[in-house]
Amino acid sequence: MSFSEFDVTRRTRKRNFFNQIDYLIDWKPIEKAIAEHHAPTSDAASRPAYPALLLFKMLLTGIWYGRLSDESVEDMANANLHVMRFLGLSLEDDVPDHSVLSCIRLPIQLML
Repeated sequence: MSFSEFDVTRRTRKRNFFNQIDYLIDWKPIEKAIAEHHAPTSDAASRPAYPALLLFKMLLTGIWYGRLSDESVEDMANANLHVMRFLGLSLEDDVPDHSVLSCIRLPIQLML
């Protein structure tokens, strides 16, 4: 665990909404279902693709916060420690930008 991860853990409440969701939901079957329909290994520029579960959780975050725009979800993932932890991101990780969310929205909605 890095120093920044220690600080993030120390500065977030243990019983927040996102921790409770992570406790209640087994993400493995959801991740498997998403991977059956969407499993790119790289993007158009040959960079590693973001995990589909991360993108799915970002879309859920936008819904749970009242239908946020993709730009607002990106901002929350960058600024809100609880959201960052829920998404499985550390302070050092890149956050997918709003254009990535826009591209993934339709395939995931069709899957549901």
